[in-house]
Amino acid sequence: MAKTVLVINSGSSSIKYQLVDLESGEGLASGLVEKIGEPIDGHYKHEYNGEKHELEEPIHDHEQGLKRVLGFFKEYGPDLSEAGIVAVGHRVVQGGSIFPNPALVTDKTINQVKDLAVLAPLHNGPEAKGAEVMRALLPDVPQIFVFDSSFFFQLPKAASTYALNKEIADQYHIRRYGAHGTSHEYISSVVPEVIGKPAEGLKQIVLHIGNGASASAEISGKPVETSMGLTPLEGLVMGGRTGDIDPAVVFHLIRNAHMNVDELDALFNKRSGMMGMTGFGDLREVHRLVAEGNEDAKLALDVYVHRIVSYIGNYTAQMGGVDVITFTAGVGENDDIVRKMVCDKLAPFGVKLDEEKNATRSKQPRVISTPDSSVIIAVIPTNEELAIARKSAAIAEAGEDAYGNTFAK
Repeated sequence: MAKTVLVINSGSSSIKYQLVDLESGEGLASGLVEKIGEPIDGHYKHEYNGEKHELEEPIHDHEQGLKRVLGFFKEYGPDLSEAGIVAVGHRVVQGGSIFPNPALVTDKTINQVKDLAVLAPLHNGPEAKGAEVMRALLPDVPQIFVFDSSFFFQLPKAASTYALNKEIADQYHIRRYGAHGTSHEYISSVVPEVIGKPAEGLKQIVLHIGNGASASAEISGKPVETSMGLTPLEGLVMGGRTGDIDPAVVFHLIRNAHMNVDELDALFNKRSGMMGMTGFGDLREVHRLVAEGNEDAKLALDVYVHRIVSYIGNYTAQMGGVDVITFTAGVGENDDIVRKMVCDKLAPFGVKLDEEKNATRSKQPRVISTPDSSVIIAVIPTNEELAIARKSAAIAEAGEDAYGNTFAK
């Protein structure tokens, strides 16, 4: 009988889910719930066996949404009671300093995840709610929290510590937690096999570039740097986020534009980045504008690439060299223009891109540099759902987590 894990990613007004086959690593079924709690009709999409099923109706809360999702599995398949489900894995953005490892969902851990919402206000609350609901709906199936920040909990102190007043930093738990950790951990773990080199001593840079974007550096599979900080705002230019910016811009806008905290939060996280510079967060639209001769779009793309290259240079120096740079996530996997622009900047250091391989669209892990390139350039599709599923299954099989919480099998 197959063994599967249902992976759930609960957002403030949406739920993404996928049923993962642990043996093949494939997603057997997946879906999306959108517009939860909004005054307009919500939208459901469930995909299984090549068929797509959709429904529109008002979705009042996450409980209603998840009940409907379980109904879709029963009606359209695969029936979870026959699918060999061993766990439900819940993606959580922020585990703070409390959760360096995944955790069983209990009353205590639910409350801890809710408390950590001060570090991720848009994410942790809904993620805790989703776990709470699923625990009630499937009480006989172990529910597991898997934290996006756990991988980067291993960062060296010099990389995770801000030069902020120590008392304030300690009191309010201010440090660099990173994000996209599940993706960076997954990619850095499969790179050695893809490029045919041993993991020991391998110096990697992983570029997770999508609407949200982050870079990381790993030596022997262990993280030594990452671009996101206390929140996902720090680092690379993103679809709607500024990435790195002088903190004094906040003071300037408070004093001169009379903006409040909520306005600044929305400006920096939703109305900046590529969206703020071009009117579009989607890189495909930015490329279209560039092709039409739009100077704002051209500048925005140059800024976008400049920031990526800056991090590559930083991390190469920190590691004392780099063996492989991997592109992943939506832009990293599919945007050959951005990959070429980045690699062209690295050409003076012996990086050589195979133009034909770079331009070829594929969903397979692949090397796109030439054999004589000084650094291997790879493109590897990320699979956060599989990584979450594997971690969840391991805890379900053990019946306990690293914190002493147990689940009676």
